[in-house]
Amino acid sequence: MELDALTTDFTRRDWQHVTETDDPVRIAMIGVGWWTREQAMPAVAAADLCETTVLVSGDAAKAESVGADSPTVERGITYEQFHDGEASDAYDAVYVVTPNAEHLPFVETAAELGKAVLCEKPMEATVERAERMVATCDAHDVPLMVAYRMHTEPAVRRARDLIRDGYVGDPVFVHGNMTEPILELVPDADQWRLDWDLSGGCAAMDIGIYSLNTARFLLDADPTAVYGTAHSVAPEFDDVPDEHAAFQVAFPDHVTAMCTASQNAHLASHIRVTGTAGELRVEPAFYPWDERRLHVAHGESDLTIDFDGIDQMEEEFEYFAHCLLTDTEPHADGDHGLVDIRTLKGVYEASETGAAVEL
Repeated sequence: MELDALTTDFTRRDWQHVTETDDPVRIAMIGVGWWTREQAMPAVAAADLCETTVLVSGDAAKAESVGADSPTVERGITYEQFHDGEASDAYDAVYVVTPNAEHLPFVETAAELGKAVLCEKPMEATVERAERMVATCDAHDVPLMVAYRMHTEPAVRRARDLIRDGYVGDPVFVHGNMTEPILELVPDADQWRLDWDLSGGCAAMDIGIYSLNTARFLLDADPTAVYGTAHSVAPEFDDVPDEHAAFQVAFPDHVTAMCTASQNAHLASHIRVTGTAGELRVEPAFYPWDERRLHVAHGESDLTIDFDGIDQMEEEFEYFAHCLLTDTEPHADGDHGLVDIRTLKGVYEASETGAAVEL
C-alpha cells in the first residue's frame, strides 16, 4: 500500500457500536480541582453516553458552587458523605481524580457501593495500595478502568494499526519523552506532585507513565525489565527523587524503549517507534491541547498525517461509558495499570542500586 492511502480507511472510534442511549452513565466526580472543572466536566458535558450528576469534594460549598453551573449535577457532597453512601442512588460510576495516594479509599468505597470506577493514572502511590484497589474491585465484581487518554487518541490508535500492519517491519526501538515546567503550569511549590507521600514519585510517576504506557499500547506488549536514573536539582524538588528521570525498558523480542521525563524542562512530548523497515512518530504526543501529527517513514517515502483536534477526555469518558453500557471489559483494567506501577517503582529502585530490575 502506498503511504498516501494511510489517510483513508480509518475509523476514529473503531471500538464503538453504541452511539446514543436514553440512559447515560451517571458519573460522580471525586475531586473538584482544575482538571475536573476545566477538562473532565466539559468533556462529559459534550459526550453522548454519560453525564456528571454528583460532585465530591473536601469542601461542600465548593462542590455545590461548581455544580451550580452544570444542568446535570444533582448533588454536591463531601468526601465523608461519599464514604457514608450519601447520594449513591444518583450515580452509576465514579471518576477518581484526587492525589495519587488518596485514590484507594475512594475506589474501595465505590466498589463496596457497587459502582464502576474510572481512576486517574497512576493508580496509586505504591504497588501495595494499587494491588489492594484491584483486589477490592475484583471482590465486588465492579469494573475498574485506569484513565489512559492515549488509548483513545486517534493518532496513537492509527499508529498502532500501522505497526500491526507491518509498516515499520519488526519494532526495534521506542523513544518517548514528556517534559514540562510544572511550577510554571501549576505555580504552587506546595502542590501534591512535589510531595512524595501524596504522589509516590514526581517526573517518572506523573508524566513518565505516558511514554511507558503508550509504548506498551503501541507494541501490545509488557516490560520484562527496567533500568533507570533519577535526580533532583532545584530546591523545590527536595522531597522527591526525580525532578528529571530517564529509564530504559526491555520488552519481549529484543525491543527496547527509552523514556525521558522532567518536571522542570521545556514543554515537549513525542513518541517514536523505529523498526527494521520504517518509523512512526507522534509529535506532539501527550498534552491534550495539542493537535496530533503522525509522521510515517517507510522505505524511501515519508508522510505527515494531521489529525483534527479532538477532546481526549471526551473520547476517554465515552469509551468508559461504552464499556459499561455494552458490558465490555475496558482495555486498561486494573491489572493493566499494575504493570505500570511495578515498572515505575522499578525505575526508582534501579536509580538507587544502579542495577536493572527484572519485572
